[in-house]
Amino acid sequence: MLRTRPYRTARTRAGQRGLSIMELLIGAAVGMVVVSGAAMLFANNVVGSRKLLAESRLNQDLRNAADLLTRDLRRAGYWGNAVSGTQAIGVSSVTLKNPYRAVQLASNEIGYGFSREATTDNDVLDATEQFGFRLQDEALQMQTNGGWADVTDKNAVRVKTLVITPTVTTISLGDTCSTVCTVGTPNCPTVTVRSYAVHIAGESVLDAQIQRNLRSTVRVRNDEVSGSCPA
Repeated sequence: MLRTRPYRTARTRAGQRGLSIMELLIGAAVGMVVVSGAAMLFANNVVGSRKLLAESRLNQDLRNAADLLTRDLRRAGYWGNAVSGTQAIGVSSVTLKNPYRAVQLASNEIGYGFSREATTDNDVLDATEQFGFRLQDEALQMQTNGGWADVTDKNAVRVKTLVITPTVTTISLGDTCSTVCTVGTPNCPTVTVRSYAVHIAGESVLDAQIQRNLRSTVRVRNDEVSGSCPA
């Protein structure tokens, strides 16, 4: 009688043999490489998304602030009763001067005024008609209703620079008078054309290496007229 049981037992044991230590180590190393690659790809995507979000927030905040500044500054000097500041032919002087004509410039700050009366202008620069912008504690602030309020979010954006450079051009109006006066004649009427170059720079709170610079030019619509035609 043939004995085949030991042979079958040997084959069964050989087929059920597990992985060796070397095979386990190789498999674990390959798995770690795959997991590390996936983790690096995920981390890069997270960093890229975070940087893109910071850039978008910085661009949006600075652009909104610059648009608000330029739109508001453009209104400087508006006077609802401007006809009172004109000189009629044969009249030696004007009745009133524009109370909103002045624009004050200081370091990192600009102040101006314009009329807000809904009906009749009282020809007085009231506290609620004084406006301006300034750089304060790395935030751009706007003056309105007698107080200052942040325009940019200090938790997202640090405003580092606010520089406003004026360009003033004076044009003689003496040739429009019935008695012509020339440039240099005392009190000869002139018109002052004003424009301002605005430079705003800032950086992201999340990443200081993300920086942006915005530049724009504002032409004040209400030109300042001074002097009067000789009688």
